[in-house]
Amino acid sequence: MENSFFKAIENKTGVSMEELLTLANAISYADFSDERQVRKIVRKVGKVANKPVSKELEDELTASILQKGSSLNLSDIEKML
Repeated sequence: MENSFFKAIENKTGVSMEELLTLANAISYADFSDERQVRKIVRKVGKVANKPVSKELEDELTASILQKGSSLNLSDIEKML
């Protein structure tokens, strides 16, 4: 992909492509049955999305993600936030 494409995404979202690719990679290889990993990903997504994640919301999202397991993807997490 072209560098201008990445720049356009960075300008629109305020998130560097490096951060997005790192997050996507973490999600791709995550074990969604491991609560610690799920909590870490929830916090990362909140940070990248620039949305505060309270302890209560983190607990709810983690419980929901653990129930869904491996069928979860980045879009699902984003919708939850």
